[in-house]
Amino acid sequence: MNRTAVVVPLIVVALLGACKKREPEPAPAAETPVAAAPAAATATPPAEQTAEQQELARKQALLAFATKEDKFINDPRAQWAAEAKASSVFGDKDKSVSDSNKPQSAAGPADGRNWMNDNIDKGFDWLETTYATPVNATEVRVVITGGQGVQAINKVELQDTDAKWHTVWEGLSDVRKEENGNRTWFVRTFDKTAYKAKGIKVTFANNLQHDYKAIDAVQLVGDQ
Repeated sequence: MNRTAVVVPLIVVALLGACKKREPEPAPAAETPVAAAPAAATATPPAEQTAEQQELARKQALLAFATKEDKFINDPRAQWAAEAKASSVFGDKDKSVSDSNKPQSAAGPADGRNWMNDNIDKGFDWLETTYATPVNATEVRVVITGGQGVQAINKVELQDTDAKWHTVWEGLSDVRKEENGNRTWFVRTFDKTAYKAKGIKVTFANNLQHDYKAIDAVQLVGDQ
C-alpha cells in the first residue's frame, strides 16, 4: 500500500476536526441598574392664617354674597310674585294661624316676611306663586330665610297660560344654608320655555330637613 495514500486522508480528517471550533457561550446580559426610588416629598403643612387674614377672608366672602344678591334683586329680567297660596300655614293644627305666616307673605320682594308651613318632618308641602307678566322662563329663584327648608325642596314646576303644569326640576337639593347672609337663594336655571309661564310651584319633602320651611319670596326670570 502506498504510504502517501494513507497519510493524506488522515491529514484531511485532522484539518476538519480543527475547523470545528467551539461555539462561544453567550455573554450574560448586563443587569440593568434599578434606579433608587425618590424619597417621598414631605408635604409642607399650610401656614396658619393670621387673625388679620381670617378677617379679610370673612369680609371677602360677605362682599361676594352681597354682590350676588344685589344682582339677583335688581335683575331686570326677574319679577316678584303678585299672589301666593300654600298647602299649609304654621298654626293650622291648633287653629292659631298668624297673618305674618300666611302665603301672601311670600309675595312681593324679599323683605323678611315669610310664609311658614305647618309641618316639620311629615309629608309634602307646596307654595304656589303667580306673576303679573307671563314670560318664556329661564330661571326660578327661591329666597329662604335662614336656610329653613332649602334642603327640603324636591320639585319646581311652572304653570303656563293654559293652567298646565310643567316640571322644570326634580331631585335632591344641593344647596346649603348661606353662611354669609340671612337669606339663602335656591336657584334653578333651565332652557328657555317654549310656553309662557305665569306661575311657580315649589314642593318640599318635609322629612329631608326637619324644620319649618320659611320662604321670603320667589322670583320668576324670563323674557316677554
